[in-house]
Amino acid sequence: MAKVKLLDTSTINKIAAGEVVERPASCVKELIENSIDAGAKRIEIEIQNGGKSLIRVTDDGAGMAREDALLAIKRHATSKLSNVRDLLQISTLGFRGEALPTIAAVSKFSLQTRRADYELGTQIKVDGGKFSDNHEVGCKIGTTVLVEDLFFNTPARLKFLKTTTTEANKIHDFIIKLSLSRPEISFKFINGNRTALTTPGNGKIFDVLTAIYGTEMTSTLLEINFDTPDVKISGFIGKPNFLKSYRGWQTFIVNGRVISNRTISKAVEEAYKSLIPKGGYPLAVLKISVPQDSVDVNVHPQKIELKFENEGKIFKSVHRAITETISEKNSDLTQVAAAPENVHYENLNLEDYFGTQEKNFDTPDQITETIKNSPPISQKELDEEIFSDFKNSPEKILSEKKSPEEKISPSEKISEKLQPIGQIDFCYIIAQSDSDLYIVDQHAAHERILFDRLSGYTDAIPAQRLLIHKILKFDERESQIIENNLALFAKLGFTMEMSGENEFRLIEIPVDASDSDSENMLREIISSVVETEVTENIAADIRKAVLATTACRAAVKAGQGLNSKQMQIILDDLSKTPNPHTCPHGRPTIIKFSSNDLAKMFKRT
Repeated sequence: MAKVKLLDTSTINKIAAGEVVERPASCVKELIENSIDAGAKRIEIEIQNGGKSLIRVTDDGAGMAREDALLAIKRHATSKLSNVRDLLQISTLGFRGEALPTIAAVSKFSLQTRRADYELGTQIKVDGGKFSDNHEVGCKIGTTVLVEDLFFNTPARLKFLKTTTTEANKIHDFIIKLSLSRPEISFKFINGNRTALTTPGNGKIFDVLTAIYGTEMTSTLLEINFDTPDVKISGFIGKPNFLKSYRGWQTFIVNGRVISNRTISKAVEEAYKSLIPKGGYPLAVLKISVPQDSVDVNVHPQKIELKFENEGKIFKSVHRAITETISEKNSDLTQVAAAPENVHYENLNLEDYFGTQEKNFDTPDQITETIKNSPPISQKELDEEIFSDFKNSPEKILSEKKSPEEKISPSEKISEKLQPIGQIDFCYIIAQSDSDLYIVDQHAAHERILFDRLSGYTDAIPAQRLLIHKILKFDERESQIIENNLALFAKLGFTMEMSGENEFRLIEIPVDASDSDSENMLREIISSVVETEVTENIAADIRKAVLATTACRAAVKAGQGLNSKQMQIILDDLSKTPNPHTCPHGRPTIIKFSSNDLAKMFKRT
């Protein structure tokens, strides 16, 4: 009996669906691209349960006759290709003729469509790849596709989908990018009976950006216009002082198609490299036009990746377009490169944290001499000095947290008494024990100390009321996270209330946050939550983000001079804290060189 068998049509279609429809967002992508290719000027997308239970895409495009509609749900049927040579000149989005049959194979699928020259339209229903209905129907000009119970007959694929919020966010992100690539089309996105996005459809990318992010952000944008015989680049980029901690708001459009490409991403990164801190990503919406035969859109089943014939030329063009735009429109780059909004920039006045800074510690000799002559002070005096900006007393902070010694075993502690020697580059504390040498990252160490202290609060984190409330605007995705977790944010020190569509009034902030930095802190917290894979246990994600960001903002910064007392406080508190070896973000706080290590370095052994 033969071991090799031909698969039946149903199984073939389900396998094809695995290539094209990975998740609800993939389904939405294929349907919207078909609407665009049909000449639609208005496209409405509605989802329920993150697209798992319902996806509806309605357009006012050309529509289809009955015979075309019946062919459209068969595999390898397309109106875009005639022969293999056409693959090299693809300019449409939904040319493959795979989307509808593969979606219909793994869902309860229905389609209504009508051309302008027809009095009646056509309705087709397919249940898990099997025809269930086909008749004429009265409907509007254009096409409506309804996808229900996606992956109902492929439970293994359904099992691996993420949470409803995560799947909805992926759909939202894609619609944002597609609306930027097609500003002449009006998009409306409804997520769970709530309008999440509406774009004007007037052909202006700037107005689409304003609809998505608000006027506060778009007022900081720089317009790009770069033109050579082979490469044309237009669009907008953000100033280097307006960043997020993820690439989500970078959109690359090549010949009208939203794509991912490492060469373009790297060119953007290199163009901003000297202007922004590591880990920050500026907004970039780049429309790139190149000869159609110089790109290959078939390197990925969903055509989300693209390969250029000459990657080096694209890199140079994008890099040059950005650098020239920044230099031409912002001659004072020191102003452009100010501290970014959502990524902390380590530059803060030490007096905010330690009171009056001693000015005479300029050289290692002076530091060492001061250490020798410094009289001993009590732990209480040390705490009062280093944590003087806490609005409640150090005694209250210490009394409301569990004793660190009760939380850790002796093997986890830094058991040796460390004495400061001095600083290197105003960033690293050099310390010694009886026989070993230590290098401590002052910011990471202090960040860990504050994080563990804040984590010790069993109830709400103490808050301070702002004298002047701040009105903050967020995008739809960020606003949903805030609105759904207002009580949790209040417990963590950030008291807010809604003041308009995607707007919130900031009333209270944690006692450890500075008034001037509170908006940046909150935006960084929201950004970090959005960046992570949202889970049902989002409360834990928000709490961790609040504690980590508050600790990071309040900690001493790299580049700040410390006197001997201040260094000693950090060393002593680090030795007592439950997790002394890394900061909340996982970076090391302390490196040890034993006497044996030093002997090896100097070849004494």
